[in-house]
Amino acid sequence: MDEPWWKTGVIYQIYPRSFQDTTGNGIGDLAGVTRRLDYVRDLDVDAIWLSPFYPSPMADFGYDVADYTDVDPLFGTLGDFEELVSQAHGRGLKVIVDYVGNHTSDQHPWFQESRRDRSNPKADWYVWADPGPGGAVPNNWLSIFGGSAWQWDEPRGQFYLHSFLKQQPDLNWRNPGVEQAMMDVLRFWFDRGVDGVRMDVIHMILKDPDLRDNPLGDHLSVETFYPEYEAQQHIHDKLHPDIYDVFRRMHALAASYDGDRVLIGEVEPLPFDQFVKFYGGGAGLHLPFSFHMIYSARDWKAVDVRSLVDEYERSVGPSDWPNYVLGNHDVDRLASRIGRDQARIGALLLLTLRGTPTLYYGDELAMSNSTIADHQVQDPRAHGVWGTGRDGCRSPMQWDAGPHGGFTHHTAEPWLPLNEDSALYNVAVESEDPGSMLNFYRRVLRFRRSHPVMQLGAYEPLDVGESVFAYTRSLPDVEAVIALNFSDDPITIRHRALLGKAAVVGTSTRPSPAVGDALTLDANEGVILLEG
Repeated sequence: MDEPWWKTGVIYQIYPRSFQDTTGNGIGDLAGVTRRLDYVRDLDVDAIWLSPFYPSPMADFGYDVADYTDVDPLFGTLGDFEELVSQAHGRGLKVIVDYVGNHTSDQHPWFQESRRDRSNPKADWYVWADPGPGGAVPNNWLSIFGGSAWQWDEPRGQFYLHSFLKQQPDLNWRNPGVEQAMMDVLRFWFDRGVDGVRMDVIHMILKDPDLRDNPLGDHLSVETFYPEYEAQQHIHDKLHPDIYDVFRRMHALAASYDGDRVLIGEVEPLPFDQFVKFYGGGAGLHLPFSFHMIYSARDWKAVDVRSLVDEYERSVGPSDWPNYVLGNHDVDRLASRIGRDQARIGALLLLTLRGTPTLYYGDELAMSNSTIADHQVQDPRAHGVWGTGRDGCRSPMQWDAGPHGGFTHHTAEPWLPLNEDSALYNVAVESEDPGSMLNFYRRVLRFRRSHPVMQLGAYEPLDVGESVFAYTRSLPDVEAVIALNFSDDPITIRHRALLGKAAVVGTSTRPSPAVGDALTLDANEGVILLEG
């Protein structure tokens, strides 16, 4: 298969704070990721994506970067990172790092210089504006974390823009020096062997240069922030049309390195006709993250999921490659959103659709959200308009049934509490159970790797009723059928595509076989069938 690795591979997201603590401070670190690479390799995934580990005041747990080219002492050293890359590559694993391009920490030296006065060399490296009439904020733009997106800065005598926390000032990508510096950040990590970057809120890096007010009305995203934010059409504070020129330059930079370096962009789940523009006709982002299954298919019905997949497939161009995500560090865990039975359906869907899947650590164990008491809250979102915040989906990885779930073997309490059922859902226990979620993931991932049709085969939906989503994946010499029962009742489906097919992998250890053109699926059962 002469295709880039990121087309045929599976990506596994690791939140380093929560994966493995080796120092005894209750916080996971890079050495901990290295220690657990054999586990990741044995899952049969192809790449790890590391959430931020850069020096940071941790106002937003690393998404407020104070230095783009180093490692925060909490997580280790640059030498620890280089060892991680070496060890991962030695196991055939690619390494993807987070790239936070929209904003820095207010403690970043760039911002400290920029705020000093209006004439220093970095005076225009951030988005600054004079007050409106009577000292009002410059416009009506809002922070995603609540309230105005503008913060008065006394040393500078102006407002600065922060699309997130006030500790996260937005960079001014219209300044050529900023773009050059951020391209140099990409080069820094590519030069150290990383195989790609996941680009945080990359759709936001260019705003309207005239700072015009957003009009009122439904905004472009289907993600729910809060009512005040939802009341605006966010057409001036993000997604400015010249953003795609920046992506083309990033694409060219990545292409100048060998090894198919991948650019993955965190993008709002926009309507697909807008979403596919980020591919740039093969000259933009390789994989704009598709969160549509998380946010657009909230009711988790077969008919809605099929409609979403079909529209995505119709929208992508010939050089574009789909991708799907069902969990990450910002949303409730899959098992909490749709239940553990349907979480198997979600996993089988994610790993058998045409496109690149990204898994979130712990979902392969059926980890659910942890309960976070008020005194245990860490997430800054939880202190504003976001209610309980994101801590529940960021709890430590559950390795065994011992103290602290094997996340730390020291006396320090983990930075977040483990899930209450971590003694039941962990790597050690599930490895011994053939019917566990972990062994189900291993079976499906092993099957995917050994069958090119599951990696590159064409997609075609099958009409079998509203409660079952069924489709084929096909190459010229082979066809597979995937059938997923989204309901709590057994269902029999009929289709000529089932003829001559045998069940090979499913949510059950003994998946239901086809009989002629008929297949009976148990409640919440999914199955892959192959030609005899």
